[in-house]
Amino acid sequence: MSLEDALKIKELVKKHTEWFRDSLPMIASENLISPMAQEFLISDLHNRYAEGLPGKRYYQGNIYVDQIEELTTELAKKLFKVDYADVRPISGTNANQAVLFALTKPGDVITGPPLQGGAHISSAKFGAVGMRGVHKIEYPFDVEEMNIDVDMSAKLIKIVKPKVALFGMSVFLFPAPLKELQDAFQEAGTTVWYDGAHVLGLIAGGQFQDPLREGAHVMTGSTHKTLPGPQRGMILANPPGDEEKRDKFWKKIQRGVFPGVISNHHLHHMAALAITLAEHIEFGKQYAEQVVKNAQTLAQELYELGFKVLGEKNGFTKSHTVLVDVVAQGGGRKVAEDLEKANIICNYNLLPYDDPKKPRNPSGIRLGVQELTRLGMKENEMKYVAELIKRVAVDGDIEGVKKDVKELKEEFNTIHYCFNEGVEAYKFLELVK
Repeated sequence: MSLEDALKIKELVKKHTEWFRDSLPMIASENLISPMAQEFLISDLHNRYAEGLPGKRYYQGNIYVDQIEELTTELAKKLFKVDYADVRPISGTNANQAVLFALTKPGDVITGPPLQGGAHISSAKFGAVGMRGVHKIEYPFDVEEMNIDVDMSAKLIKIVKPKVALFGMSVFLFPAPLKELQDAFQEAGTTVWYDGAHVLGLIAGGQFQDPLREGAHVMTGSTHKTLPGPQRGMILANPPGDEEKRDKFWKKIQRGVFPGVISNHHLHHMAALAITLAEHIEFGKQYAEQVVKNAQTLAQELYELGFKVLGEKNGFTKSHTVLVDVVAQGGGRKVAEDLEKANIICNYNLLPYDDPKKPRNPSGIRLGVQELTRLGMKENEMKYVAELIKRVAVDGDIEGVKKDVKELKEEFNTIHYCFNEGVEAYKFLELVK
């Protein structure tokens, strides 16, 4: 690459950063890493390699890396109150792949939520599950409850007796009914796997559900959504049985990670994750509480403004996510694209009654409040955000809203719920002046 090309990349990154500085980022799978954690991403760890586990590496030069990984693991165990934690996966999907390698073989049957009901693509036929050669049977979905149908799913699990029963979604409005399905799990003798990618920070903050004490044997998750850390993954477990049985289960998981699906595990991100975990131990409960309050306020305000907000029966949401049917406003894709033009960044999304074969033209949009909460916004700001969305989707006031969004963001450009609270969120722009 020539110097001219390099400078072009630098300018594009600057423009991107400026855009998000002046926008309302509402993608439910994103967040802001804290300034202290961000510093580790440019450390010498970025240049290094580690394979295996601490004390059992295949490379020299890991004296301090081993200590970092051991501390990160202990912080994960403390935050989630578990006996087993693996912090090496480099994404949530990567963690899912490791569990699939550990607990299934080609030809096995698993059960899981339907894609149009909010399941993650890694559990689809064209995702990690299908590529492992595993056959997935979908739980029936209750649109009114915006959750899987408990009675029908219990019958399904008892009949199918899946090798693994998977729970967890990309549109995760309400807790999965793990407690209600305990009898089915026991009768089927299935291993219960919970994908908590979207709600990991809420779980750690005590604001969603506690899967590993409600029937799940293993939980995977992303570390950059409601857990506001570097883009990475994690596996946590409290498996049943005596110590020997539990250790045997966990060794299978660890072999699924390495050599199963990763080699080096991005050591700079691991160090940043350690900071995130420490910060969440300190601030996670307060942060998670505000995230849920903000999501519920946004949902209620959108409903009062005339939008069809899903999950009405159960209070719209108990997570960071709000799901809105915008067919009356032109459909999910049109509304998401118009909002983007007005600097409100969200995504169009399949709804439970949409055709899963037509994901590019769905009925809904998905809104996440975790990043706005990280920037210090609370209930009053959520009411204003709902009004801005209405002005775009209903009134077509794209340019007016874009101006108002930029003015709003001038008041909310520092990061909260971290050790060095109040630090500018878009420091890169200072570095490239």
